[in-house]
Amino acid sequence: MTTGLGGLDTAAREALGSACGDVRDAGERDAVDGVAPALVARPGDVGQVSEVMRACAAHGLRVVPRGGATKLSWGLPPSGVEVLLDLSALDEVTDHAAGDLIVAARAGTPLARLQETVATEGQRLTVDETVAGSTIGGVLATNASGARRTAVGTVRDLLIGVTMVRHDGVVAKAGGRVVKNVAGYDLGKLLIGSMGTLGVVVDATFRLHPLPAASRWVTARAGSAAAALELAQAAVHSQVVPAAVEVGWEAGAGTVSVLLEGRESGVQGRVDELAPLLGGDVEVGEDAPGGGATYPWDTAARGDDRSTALKVTFALSGLADVLAALDGTPAVLRGSAGSGVAYAALPSTTPVGEVSGLLDRLRATTTRHGGATTVVDAPAAVKDAVDVWGPVPALALMRRVKDQFDPDHRLAPGRYVGGI
Repeated sequence: MTTGLGGLDTAAREALGSACGDVRDAGERDAVDGVAPALVARPGDVGQVSEVMRACAAHGLRVVPRGGATKLSWGLPPSGVEVLLDLSALDEVTDHAAGDLIVAARAGTPLARLQETVATEGQRLTVDETVAGSTIGGVLATNASGARRTAVGTVRDLLIGVTMVRHDGVVAKAGGRVVKNVAGYDLGKLLIGSMGTLGVVVDATFRLHPLPAASRWVTARAGSAAAALELAQAAVHSQVVPAAVEVGWEAGAGTVSVLLEGRESGVQGRVDELAPLLGGDVEVGEDAPGGGATYPWDTAARGDDRSTALKVTFALSGLADVLAALDGTPAVLRGSAGSGVAYAALPSTTPVGEVSGLLDRLRATTTRHGGATTVVDAPAAVKDAVDVWGPVPALALMRRVKDQFDPDHRLAPGRYVGGI
């Protein structure tokens, strides 16, 4: 067989070249969690994405979509990939209907640029940029969300329309640009968090919120896990309507920080109301604790330098038990106490056995409190030794959904739960 670029047969190479003029050999930086693709295709518009997917389907090529490349090591490595689909050229805010509080953007648009665009009209997409450089497609693929999920939910709750390209190149749409339009909404919910295993998101429409005139963080120290739970419960059950309730924890102590947003006078009044509830000894400032980072690990680290990063979910009443499970370990935890979603990190040098032991304790604890624990990212040795995703009760259903959306299993194969 005659081979061309990347070792693929010439017919496949020519088909990709016809579909998209920007096709090149993959380099070292194009690897997906250590798995090297043969080619990188960078389509310039939705039509070219469709044609690339048609060509890949015709030649049986496995595809992994990439946006800002900030989370390519999350989950599991793909079982194989011939084509890395680079969506960075799909970089455009296509519609901003300020009067309707609606924005639409291509998948490769950086979240930060979308925020700059809507801010000119005093608005925002209330989604925290959890990793610098994240794109709209990447945020949707990983369901990444930060502190403000306590008030408005996750990106799943803000998405009102989505356009995707199927495994066979067919373009499909769901939802619309009207907030009350719920037709096809379930498709968006299926795609969010699926890590590119069901389809390639190329365009998304969201509802916006007005930018608050004032924001204040009110932070109290907690010297025990029980104290942290008490502070978080006081904030959540108060009348101050917090936009976020964050916990930061390390070596058996930490802080609980409450974000208050709104009009200047109203925010100051709520600060005065909240402070006594948190014990009175609080710090008040405009800057988020911990520099505003959502994750307690270096998101730019790669390879064996990566921390083991864990996502833990739980009912608020379980916060103290979750924090207690970290005792005796070098783990650092940060996250939304108010919505029961937090992230823990262990240094890259932590022995695999110690990682496994903490993972077992956290899974037992979070399961007891109605949640779960998964490994977001980790060095290869850890991923090889532990069950990254843990028990998934709906796995059989998820497999059927995968079979329906991607019957040949060519989209990001193996990256998601159960090898989906």
